[in-house]
Amino acid sequence: MFSFLRRKLFSSSPAPEPAPELAQDSPTAESPAALPSPAPASASLPAPVAAPEPAPAPAARSSWLQKLKAGLQRTGSSIAQVFTGTKIDDALYEELEAALLMADAGVGATEYLLEELKKRVKDTRCTDPAGVKALLAEVLAELLAPLEGSLQIGATQPTVMMVAGVNGAGKTTSIGKLTRHLAEQDGKVLLAAADTFRAAAREQLAVWADRNRVEIVSQEGGDPAAVCFDAVSAGKARGCDVVIADTAGRLATQLHLMDELRKIRRTLGRAMEGAPHEVLLVVDGNTGQNAFTQVKAFDEAIGLTGLIVTKLDGTAKGGVLAAIALWVRERVAQGKPAVPVYFIGVGEKLEDLQTFSAREFAQALLS
Repeated sequence: MFSFLRRKLFSSSPAPEPAPELAQDSPTAESPAALPSPAPASASLPAPVAAPEPAPAPAARSSWLQKLKAGLQRTGSSIAQVFTGTKIDDALYEELEAALLMADAGVGATEYLLEELKKRVKDTRCTDPAGVKALLAEVLAELLAPLEGSLQIGATQPTVMMVAGVNGAGKTTSIGKLTRHLAEQDGKVLLAAADTFRAAAREQLAVWADRNRVEIVSQEGGDPAAVCFDAVSAGKARGCDVVIADTAGRLATQLHLMDELRKIRRTLGRAMEGAPHEVLLVVDGNTGQNAFTQVKAFDEAIGLTGLIVTKLDGTAKGGVLAAIALWVRERVAQGKPAVPVYFIGVGEKLEDLQTFSAREFAQALLS
């Protein structure tokens, strides 16, 4: 029986040794290591249920958290320096405001964090800069909380995912990692090579399909929407659990290309009622406020249901998640659905793509 992805990632059993990783946006890779074929999916799937709360982090998760902390060091170091003095005064708050803006938290999120922090400092009568830093971590975690969410599979067979993102964000590589996690849970996955815009994208996805021992639907020079229609039809006929459509990397400013994404979304709906069930956007954490701009533009065009934030290792702009979180909070307040961050990435290895935790991220950023 297919289990949920979050449950797998928080498993306390030792993680298997990953196959050699594919270089970011590289069309070729070493021959894949032999992997067992996915076990056949059951004929019927249960309705999704809430994923369980994660158990205390196993060794693998703890190791990843250390990598997250190291990756966010460039973002967090300038913020941490604000609290090295001995006074809590206007100068401290001014320095903190500048540090948050430099980390690309954005004006709105920066104002929100400062206002909430001042309230808590007053309420707790905190007089220690280290204590103020701890309060900031609490405020930041609460701001980021709406970004938490579990990717659930099983309400429909197949669950159809449409994945978008600009070139260079790590879209196809993230799809490969996600496919590997799903396949390791005996999920039957089918990939649709609908990225006909970028040279060698189809070949790159084919390498991932081969390494993960999953099937792929592709057409040389074919229409992306037609490829997606065929993939969903094949997924239904073959009893697949998940169909993932890798759509072309494109800029939000290229209106004709965004129109093509809308066409793909409509075509997926014609291929299967209710599809796509997930519309994911992969964004590069290094791009800061530009990533936030992409989130808003793609959501307006195709209606996002979740995000994957990559390349947070070594970035000085990790504060952008605060800006995205404030936007999500405002959406929810207006009665619109949240757009959670399902996964964040801090490296090229398979295990470097992990589920997002608001508290973990806040603590890693301000440690």
